[in-house]
Amino acid sequence: MTDTVEALIAARETRKWLTGLDSRPADEAEAYAIQDAVARRLGPVTAWKVGAATPDAEPFRAPINAATVFEGADHLPANLFQVIGVEAEIAYRFGRDLPAREQPYTRDEVLDAVASVHPAWEIVDTRFTGFGSQDRLSHMADQFNHGALIVGPAVADWRALDPLTESVTLEVDGETKVDVVGGNSAGDPVRLLVWMANVGARSFGGLHAGEVVTTGSCTGTVFVQPGSRSVARYGTMGTLTLKVD
Repeated sequence: MTDTVEALIAARETRKWLTGLDSRPADEAEAYAIQDAVARRLGPVTAWKVGAATPDAEPFRAPINAATVFEGADHLPANLFQVIGVEAEIAYRFGRDLPAREQPYTRDEVLDAVASVHPAWEIVDTRFTGFGSQDRLSHMADQFNHGALIVGPAVADWRALDPLTESVTLEVDGETKVDVVGGNSAGDPVRLLVWMANVGARSFGGLHAGEVVTTGSCTGTVFVQPGSRSVARYGTMGTLTLKVD
């Protein structure tokens, strides 16, 4: 595992992208162990990404470091990324700790720990020579393709938000690329938060006050070129703009 961690760190530092891992993760547990080891090397973890392939599927996650979390940014330099895949998402910021414990947290306990909800961008990226070029476990080990998280302004009345009926339109350079209602393959994002509190964040001691959990794409991934301007228009959560150049 150590060699894999070193290879992923070196790819970030040198921008010499990997054609593959010499020692691929044998299972999800090993992929998560690699994720965690890389994250601890990169600095403080202040956010998480979580998702699921279907509303009933086991969720998956990746820790996100402070260096790739941007509050309220509408512009990022393109040289931060190899590829630029924009996703409009819904993110939850926690107001108090949910430390790892034996007794599972309930849905109500998790929601009571949420301080605010935000529209958000995730930019997906890769440390491999091609996006999607590797097996799932290799991409999981590589922070599940995370590039950056941009957290938008807090929603005033977040408890009234229904993510399953929230509409999102994604435009790139004035052209509508996606127009959906709901749109998240995982379905209810609160299910993902509960899983994070009980399972996903255990290796870091649970969820902590101030951390942001972004709950998967509402729009799918739209790859854009440097210099493009993306606009996400939510039904009730406002509008986000992002230029990467």
